[in-house]
Amino acid sequence: MQVNEETRTPVLNRLRRAQGQLSGVISMIEEGRDCKEVVTQLAAVSRALDRAGFKIIASGMRDCAGAEGGELTEAELEKLFLALA
Repeated sequence: MQVNEETRTPVLNRLRRAQGQLSGVISMIEEGRDCKEVVTQLAAVSRALDRAGFKIIASGMRDCAGAEGGELTEAELEKLFLALA
């Protein structure tokens, strides 16, 4: 997958964070932890994955917008896309 360096680093950071959170959720389930705690952490994993995906999509949208003379920044495109979620 081709992602520019400006996008790659934050996406990888978010994915690594999600990976750690998911490992925590697995451990919590194995330990028989409280359902509410597990669901809360699982929701955090889901949000981290969503945000990484949104960042990748926003980067692609920026490239498309730039090709058509758009003036939106990647952050603005990401914010617009997140508004749809």
